Amino acid sequence: MPSALDDAAFRRLSDVCLAEHARWAAEFDPDELDFLETDGVLTLEFADGTRFVLNRQAGNRQMWYAAGARAWHYDWDPARAAWLDDRDGHELGANVRRTVAEKLGKASVPQR
Repeated sequence: MPSALDDAAFRRLSDVCLAEHARWAAEFDPDELDFLETDGVLTLEFADGTRFVLNRQAGNRQMWYAAGARAWHYDWDPARAAWLDDRDGHELGANVRRTVAEKLGKASVPQR
C-alpha cells in the first residue's frame, strides 16, 4: 500500500527511525556488533563481517531492512506510530531485534 506521507514527513520519520536504531546499536560491544550511519542508511556489521542494512527508500516512502538473504519493506502506520511490514504487518524494530539476536546467538537483545 503506497504511503500517504508527504516528502517532509517521510524524511523526518525515517531520520528518527535510523537515529533510534543507531542509538540502539551503539549499546553493543563494537567487537560484537558495530554500525555505520550514513545518509539514509544504517549498516550493522558483525564480528564475522556479515552486514545487515536498514535504509530509507524515498521513492516509495518505505524503510527497507535486509538481514542476510532476507529482506522486508515497511510502511509508516500513523495509527500505531510504527513502521509495519507491507506483507504481514510485523513491526520493524521487533524484527531488527529478533534478527540481531539470532545472528548473535542470543535469546534476546535490549529493546531500542
